[in-house]
Amino acid sequence: MPSLEDELFPSTPGKFKIDRANTMNRQFHRCFASTSTMFLWALFLVALTASYLSFQSFVYTGSRYFTASWGGIQWEKQIRHSAQIHRSNGMSVLVTGAAGFVGSHVSLALKKRGDGVVGIDNFNNYYDPSLKRARKSLLNNQGIFIVEGDINDARLIAKLFDTVAFTHVMHLAAQAGVRYAMENPHSYVHSNIAGLVTLLEACKSANPQPSVVWASSSSVYGLNEKVPFSETDRTDQPASLYAATKKAGEEITHTYNHIYGLSITGLRFFTVYGPWGRPDMAYFSFTRNILQGKPITVYRGKDRADLARDFTFIDDIVKGCVGSLDTSGKSTGSGGKKRGPAPYRIFNLGNTSPVTVPTLVSILERHLKVKAKRKFCGYAWKR
Repeated sequence: MPSLEDELFPSTPGKFKIDRANTMNRQFHRCFASTSTMFLWALFLVALTASYLSFQSFVYTGSRYFTASWGGIQWEKQIRHSAQIHRSNGMSVLVTGAAGFVGSHVSLALKKRGDGVVGIDNFNNYYDPSLKRARKSLLNNQGIFIVEGDINDARLIAKLFDTVAFTHVMHLAAQAGVRYAMENPHSYVHSNIAGLVTLLEACKSANPQPSVVWASSSSVYGLNEKVPFSETDRTDQPASLYAATKKAGEEITHTYNHIYGLSITGLRFFTVYGPWGRPDMAYFSFTRNILQGKPITVYRGKDRADLARDFTFIDDIVKGCVGSLDTSGKSTGSGGKKRGPAPYRIFNLGNTSPVTVPTLVSILERHLKVKAKRKFCGYAWKR
């Protein structure tokens, strides 16, 4: 057996070389084994990290599912019940913006005559949401179920179409108002353009495809000074972001009609007023300021001319909406593929008897029995 001295100081150089080679060999194997172990550990850590991230994603998705305000057997049962048709040749209508001014009135009119109605509304805070909640309660009392959600939520919209084969869509959800666009311009693109596209995507993919009636606006006439307005007049000079998004909506809906065979009817509303109206409308703010003794601003147009609005009572707007649904014709596509030409229509919904702003103020003064403090301003916002 070699001594420790022989191992440390070999007498034969060759022996030293052989032992050195063996030593290096062993070190190489140790290194290789160490590298392999490190590689396996690295793989293990990667797999562990991936598993953790997947679990976190699962927990997040699950928490979203369980905390969502929609979905589930009971929710689907309510949707189907609300969508039931109770008259011959009736329709099943998805009404967007159902807790809004026009949406709530249209929903009630459809339900009253026996049509199935399901509403959707995001209850945003553009104006006091408590008014929308009150309208929702009114609809609930008539058996109309309102889904609280955003039309930009593609999963929600798809789920609604999976649950009910809607024959028609009455699209009234939108970001309204002209001046508010200066404060929150993105909200107009989000609701009036992106939301519209999300809804149309669901409609074109549905089988059968529903017919679509939607709210455009008289604001699309923009800088056009020709009166009375006609559907054939120019609409390529919008004077506000709101008008621009509505004009964009008309072009987008035309595209979906042409490519996918969706039946489309656009309605250009003219200054709608009536019970449960929007508090941001001029007749409400004028009334409030008159009663509080505050001055009201009366804008004037070119050459100090009095501005006039084509005020249209809500009942007339409802008749136009329901009539458009009844005469919309059928979409011709199936599963996103067009089978033939489908109707594409645009109508003005107005009173055809414009009322000047000073006349409106005089009417309010007469009924309130209070004299208004008028402040005239030469600059006027276009519609």
